[in-house]
Amino acid sequence: MSTVLIIFCVLAAITLATAFLTVFSRNPIHSALYLVICFFSIAGHYLLLNSQFLAIVHVIVYSGAIMILFLFTIMLMNLNEKKEVHRPRVTRLGAIVAFSLVCLVLIKVFIDSKPIVGEYTTTGEDYQSIKVLGKVLLNEYMVPFEFASILLLVAMIGAVLLSKKEKLEK
Repeated sequence: MSTVLIIFCVLAAITLATAFLTVFSRNPIHSALYLVICFFSIAGHYLLLNSQFLAIVHVIVYSGAIMILFLFTIMLMNLNEKKEVHRPRVTRLGAIVAFSLVCLVLIKVFIDSKPIVGEYTTTGEDYQSIKVLGKVLLNEYMVPFEFASILLLVAMIGAVLLSKKEKLEK
């Protein structure tokens, strides 16, 4: 086994473990810390792909700015109180339906995907250049780029809705 493959396997294990710990941890502060570790391991994957610029931008933007926003939101929510209001059944049903639809779409995508078999051709362009990276990102990958921004917007709206105080029924 090569060293790069060993590093990749270790990073992949760390990424998957911290991603699961982020989702299944009951303490929101621990979840945020696991997410930061996950972001750093993903930056390690970028470094393995020889994409130093994307790795640094990923660390600065995600691990820095966005996680600080999430941590401030979590601290402002004051989650230490045990007075949790139960959500209405309609909200739970909507969450289950949305989760099921996302799972069905992902399963359909994985079933219909075909591995790329063939020779790898290079164009000779330097993708480390910020100019070329910007052209590729905003021309060929515009839709995934916008989906990522919508995903971050939904995450921030979710954090705000979680911090919203609800009246307790007596």
